[in-house]
Amino acid sequence: MVIPRLALRNVLGAGLRTWLKVVVLSFVFVVIIWAQGFINGLNEQAEQAQVAAEYGGGQYWHEKYDPYDPFTLQDAHGRIAEPLQQFIDDNQATPILIVQGSIYPKGRLRPILIKGIDPSQRIISLPSHVLHLEEEDLPVLIGSRMAKSTGLQVGDFVTVQWRDVRGTFDALDAQVVYIMSTTVQSIDNNQIWVPLKKLQMMTSMEDEATLAVIDKNMENPQNISGWTFKNLDFLLSDIRQLAKVKTFGSMIIYVILLFLSMLAIFDTQILSIFRRRKEMGTLMALGLTRGKLILLFTLEGVLQGILAAIMAAIYGVPLLLYSAAKGWTMPQITDSMGLAIGETLFPVFTAELIIGTFALVLIITTIVSYIPTRKISNLKPTDALRGSLS
Repeated sequence: MVIPRLALRNVLGAGLRTWLKVVVLSFVFVVIIWAQGFINGLNEQAEQAQVAAEYGGGQYWHEKYDPYDPFTLQDAHGRIAEPLQQFIDDNQATPILIVQGSIYPKGRLRPILIKGIDPSQRIISLPSHVLHLEEEDLPVLIGSRMAKSTGLQVGDFVTVQWRDVRGTFDALDAQVVYIMSTTVQSIDNNQIWVPLKKLQMMTSMEDEATLAVIDKNMENPQNISGWTFKNLDFLLSDIRQLAKVKTFGSMIIYVILLFLSMLAIFDTQILSIFRRRKEMGTLMALGLTRGKLILLFTLEGVLQGILAAIMAAIYGVPLLLYSAAKGWTMPQITDSMGLAIGETLFPVFTAELIIGTFALVLIITTIVSYIPTRKISNLKPTDALRGSLS
């Protein structure tokens, strides 16, 4: 216990030099946790929005369906298999039929995807209930981005053109009945939503679908012939990969901050060893071994890291709690970053993040504190008492 008490006394006795390093280190703690918390929040918020509005608990895809290959979409439909139909009847899944088509807003041609969905479904958060048929007109649900790019408003009529299962082109005037505001671009851009039964009748694809979304509370979905099940790990892989890229990019800032703070500690340790030569000689003359002397100086650096963590907690915890409660409003973040997140981003601070950051900074601080003390290993007590390090 002598070495820790002596190290603590030396650290506190250094006065302003110690507290300057502690302030810098505490700033590094807070910035790393704060920035990484927002990246975690971005990822979690995007995943939750996608799951709620589009993915549910996973999707069954028709065996020919490939969302990245539009040329396969014409054949990517089929009669709903009996097991899958049972899920639908039990309100555990909802089918979606996707057809290529075009609309002519204000006389302009716009290629789109026409998506049919059951108006009474409750599997995803899409406001499909507005599509209940009351008249012969084709009701259409669109997103705010689609409305902005086409100039369509609620009540407007627009000509919709499609090709049925036999390849015959047909057209019909449709009425925009609702414009939804959503953060999920993949259910908004360049597509319209119509009642499933109506779209099946229009395309002569009765009882057929392209995919089916299952309830997120459904466990162990079974394999179905002709349909491929895609779980959330597969569906969310792009979002998670993007989050990893953003995390890697933020590491550059972390490295710069750590480098600056560790450089300050390294220089201070060298200066401390140079100024405390006679002290080291006295301690060695009193019986302190070279190993314990090295431990003393290294422990002083570690204690500075611990004090920095305490200081970071004093002003960082209120700051992080405030950030978690109020979030960070960024007006154009949804469209500019291509993620399903709202204008206000809420960070997520986990115990793993906080403990990991503390451990990382403390380990680096220990290493940087130890490196300058290696010179003490060759120190002779007589040379130290004379004020020499050689």
